[in-house]
Amino acid sequence: HRPASAQTLSLDSCLALARRNNMEIRISQMDIENAREVKKQVFTKYFPQVNLAALGYWAANPIVHFGLEDVQSNDMRELLEALYDMVSVNSDVKNEISLMKKGASGSLTLAQPLYAGGRIATGNKLANLGIEAAELQSEMKERDILENIESTYYLVTGLQEKVATVTAALTLLDSLDRVVQSALANGLVTRSDALQLQLKRNEMLANQQQLASGIRLSKRLLCCQIGIDDSDTLCLTIENPSPLHPFTPSHSSSSRPEKRLLELSVEAEQLQKRLTLGETLPQLAIIGSGFYGNLIKIDPSANAVGFLSLSVPLSGWWETSHKMKQHNIRIAEARIKQEYYNQMMSLEEEKAYSDMLDAAMLMRSDSAALEIAQENYRLATLNYQAGVSTLSEVLEAHALLLQAQNAITDRHTTYVLARRRLMDLRKTH
Repeated sequence: HRPASAQTLSLDSCLALARRNNMEIRISQMDIENAREVKKQVFTKYFPQVNLAALGYWAANPIVHFGLEDVQSNDMRELLEALYDMVSVNSDVKNEISLMKKGASGSLTLAQPLYAGGRIATGNKLANLGIEAAELQSEMKERDILENIESTYYLVTGLQEKVATVTAALTLLDSLDRVVQSALANGLVTRSDALQLQLKRNEMLANQQQLASGIRLSKRLLCCQIGIDDSDTLCLTIENPSPLHPFTPSHSSSSRPEKRLLELSVEAEQLQKRLTLGETLPQLAIIGSGFYGNLIKIDPSANAVGFLSLSVPLSGWWETSHKMKQHNIRIAEARIKQEYYNQMMSLEEEKAYSDMLDAAMLMRSDSAALEIAQENYRLATLNYQAGVSTLSEVLEAHALLLQAQNAITDRHTTYVLARRRLMDLRKTH
């Protein structure tokens, strides 16, 4: 019986929890936000670059100091001294000048690029590609994580079905044991038959224990993948999806994120080439600067100046020509990879389709094998009860029955995972 506190989850519930809680999916989503912030950084280059600076100083002695004794001409010095003697009688005029002992100033500089060789616009396009690439990588990461979660989910449910199979096998052995014990009491069989049956029962009990351990560990893995607390009471519903309608392997979706990523790699190399070319083109900007302070004069003063800056790099053209050739090589490499991986993806889709069809056909074959194994076991049991066959033959028929039942479980898991893979590759879900 299911515990009252048991948490029951379907496959869809597990996938929904993973989209919200899985660590790798959350990190991939943060990578998208990071790419968007990079684009915002590039966008700021369209606006003026503003710098604010401040400067202050204090000197132990005035930086500029000049007195009458510093006049080199004797005649001029004597004339100035005479004038000073006349003026200083009724005033406190000093016979020396001291400047720049202390001062402070502030400046504001604004630079607005008018043309930077197209690098700002190209950088913005590269940032847009970065966002799209991050979104595609996040989509691929989510797809792969959900595939792994579905694989773990069906691993758990498959083990649960095998536990049910072993439990049913133990029930059959119990029924057979009653037959053996009755025959042993009547002297129709030897004690070796009872021992063989006990050994088989012990083997089933060991399998049951191994399956229980596998379920416990697989559930813990699933809990980690979907981001919930580990729970021994977790119950998973067993789902049996109906087969897909057949469709031809030539059908291929062009919306796979891998294909678009390959296109982006070519586009990114082309934009990198344009950035390199932009380094050799003229750079045009307007620069304005304002100043306020008293670095030299005693009283503060203000001023402003404007510039039109034009720079043309000349010495880098030779180096840039080799860089351009290098970019051309990288673009060619990206296109070769694009063609190759497109072919590989087409083969991958065709293989996924074949795997799904093979699994569906083998499921029908396994169902027929199970019916044969059930009938074989029934006849072996009847023959044993009639005394025309040995217990070993019954146990062998029982082992084949158990093998056929487990094959059905494994084949179902193989089918649903192959179908999931095909649906992901073709974007049909």
